[in-house]
Amino acid sequence: MCIGVFIWQAHPIYPLLLLLNRDEFHHRLTIPLEWWEQGGGDEILGGRDGVAGGTWLASNKRGRIAFLTNVRELPSLPQLKSRGHLPIRFLESEKDPMMFAEEVVREAELYNGFNLIVADICSKKMVYVTNRPQQDSAVIKQVSPGIHVLTNANLDTPWPKAQRLKQHFTDFLNLYGNDEYPVGEMCEKMMRDTVKAEKEMLPGIYPPEQEYQLSSIYVDMETPKGHYGTRSTSVISVKTSGEATFYESHLESSLWKEKTVSYMIENMK
Repeated sequence: MCIGVFIWQAHPIYPLLLLLNRDEFHHRLTIPLEWWEQGGGDEILGGRDGVAGGTWLASNKRGRIAFLTNVRELPSLPQLKSRGHLPIRFLESEKDPMMFAEEVVREAELYNGFNLIVADICSKKMVYVTNRPQQDSAVIKQVSPGIHVLTNANLDTPWPKAQRLKQHFTDFLNLYGNDEYPVGEMCEKMMRDTVKAEKEMLPGIYPPEQEYQLSSIYVDMETPKGHYGTRSTSVISVKTSGEATFYESHLESSLWKEKTVSYMIENMK
């Protein structure tokens, strides 16, 4: 389970500003933020799942960014393909976001439920694709300029924590206006929020106590399979100049560690 909030093509300085929490079992091997080569030649920047080898959020110097959340559903089938390889495939691809999304839809049944957002900063195109829409078999749509929240349901589904995060984010944008945003403060105040929703407001997919524990923006819970919760918070900011910054705060041996990587996007117009 993850949650992200972002503003797309609606800010005078930042074509994209994204904050994303990744929730996972604490015992699952994870590789922190770094550059790596996947085999196609382009370097990819992001964290990686040390078990299946995929990622939940990554970018490259060509201005391509992709991020992913799982869909909250029962059951989840372990024999299906890893969803975490979808962002990597987009970053390696030459296809524009819509063409790539159409390719993904053709194999949607090979994966458990996912929400995938793929963006090309240079062409100003962002596309959302899911294989668990409210209707039909799969959905693709262009992401409109503005503020959006992605949880474990369809894009902009008004779950309580999604509405709470969107309000936090909007307040921060209004507070700082066109100034530089304090990344550390944004993460602490927005993405570490442990306030839980009223039980009658929850989607009711999982058992009530599990839903309640997952209803906060920052998750920290014990389960029969082990300690589960927010393992990392990431921020990607892209300026109109082409300067991109990828910040990650990740949990390692019960300690939070930080890393920031900056780079220039090639061929930024």
